[in-house]
Amino acid sequence: MRRGRGKRKAEVTEVPPVSRRRTEEEEAIQSARRRAAPSVREFKYNKKRVRLVSQVSDLKDDARCILYWMCRDQRVQDNWAFLYAQRLALKQELPLHVCFCLVPKFLEATIRHYRFMLRGLQEVAQECAELNISFHLLLGYAKDVLPTFVAEHGVGGLVTDFSPLRLPRQWVEDVRERLPEDVPFAQVDAHNIVPCWVASPKQEYSARTIRGKIHAQLPEFLTEFPPVVHHPYPPSCPAEPIAWEACYSSLQVDHTVKEVEWATPGTAAGMAVLKSFIAERLKSFSTHRNDPNKAALSNLSPWLHFGQVSTQRAILEVQKHRRNYKDSVDAFVEEAVVRRELAENFCYYNENYDSVQGAYDWAQTTLKLHAKDKRPYLYSLQELEQGATHDPLWNAAQLQMVWEGKMHGFLRMYWAKKILEWTRSPEEALQFAIYLNDRYELDGRDPNGYVGCLWSICGIHDQGWAERPIFGKIRYMNYAGCKRKFDVDQFERRYAPTQ
Repeated sequence: MRRGRGKRKAEVTEVPPVSRRRTEEEEAIQSARRRAAPSVREFKYNKKRVRLVSQVSDLKDDARCILYWMCRDQRVQDNWAFLYAQRLALKQELPLHVCFCLVPKFLEATIRHYRFMLRGLQEVAQECAELNISFHLLLGYAKDVLPTFVAEHGVGGLVTDFSPLRLPRQWVEDVRERLPEDVPFAQVDAHNIVPCWVASPKQEYSARTIRGKIHAQLPEFLTEFPPVVHHPYPPSCPAEPIAWEACYSSLQVDHTVKEVEWATPGTAAGMAVLKSFIAERLKSFSTHRNDPNKAALSNLSPWLHFGQVSTQRAILEVQKHRRNYKDSVDAFVEEAVVRRELAENFCYYNENYDSVQGAYDWAQTTLKLHAKDKRPYLYSLQELEQGATHDPLWNAAQLQMVWEGKMHGFLRMYWAKKILEWTRSPEEALQFAIYLNDRYELDGRDPNGYVGCLWSICGIHDQGWAERPIFGKIRYMNYAGCKRKFDVDQFERRYAPTQ
């Protein structure tokens, strides 16, 4: 978006003291942001992160504010979309508003996911208030509530974040069609380090084909963030107070899947998990990350999924320890950047990312050839959901997901492959796997989840393994192989059904 002429330079004030005392780590990160630039206005913002959704690009002369429609990236700091919106507002000397559209349901999300999200948004609202930025929680689908908000508040420019998934992309298109024609609408990829549309212009075949492209562009995009600062232009109409508990009555989701105790929602809690990972588990990441009994994983996926913590911030902090833990840092970058952005690429360029039709032709062919192979066991969705199979390891992995909202990454592949082995068809297997993943995993309904299920069941990034019943040339995993990898009995005892 282009700014108007004749505007004087705004004097940006520093962030006032917040209600809670910052930790030393938080102060160090905030100092790093200020060293990058006093505010985003003085920062050399990389315009490649931004693309125009609307046909018009000039901001309205009579605009009363700039609006950031927060969707996927639910945080204030370390958020390129939020920063771009503040940049526009500062240059136009306008108030900055932030809104979130609370939809009554989203795929298989339950109250477990909505409570995690809403409690994180409460933290966002509080931080916005401290920064003189109005936060609005709008109930309903964006196409129904956002255009009215834009008209009533005199929004001169709209900014939103990016998701490669089908439904959020449709939301953006619906809003674009209903916006006033003179309101420019921009989208910023605030979730990936290298913006998805910049990393590659096409679907990549594997990590091998995208790895070089991403690493070649990291020096340009893996930079420190400037701070979101106290906004010097107060809103003319303050946001309506949010009745947070009343928001739950608007939801049309399953309330039987309870919250988990181990994961506290919000950016502050997520950053604390990052701190504990670096201090306690990073040194073991390269050697023990595939052992479900070892404390070696970052455990950051819920906060990364909801955008409460920036992956870029996690990489910036982890890379500070490369001298001591080179192998672990490199392995973390591979998983958190290359593998994760490969999943984003796949979902963005393949509209069948949640269907067997999304797999490569060789995989579809080999699965069809073995579709009528006799299955050793057949389980219903209910039996799988309850962890009631003959396999105690699979049951333990399923119950870990049900109880804790997470499953160890190594077991996610074993879990999905056994669903292929124990259901009537690859289509049913993928349907069941996605349903269970999205219903129970805190990081469900995510590109990583869709690609993980499709990869395990349909081999989307495999090269073709030895032919075998049911799987064809798709990679096979069995119980004996897991026993060679880790202490299966120990894991099974932790998640015994009698617990």
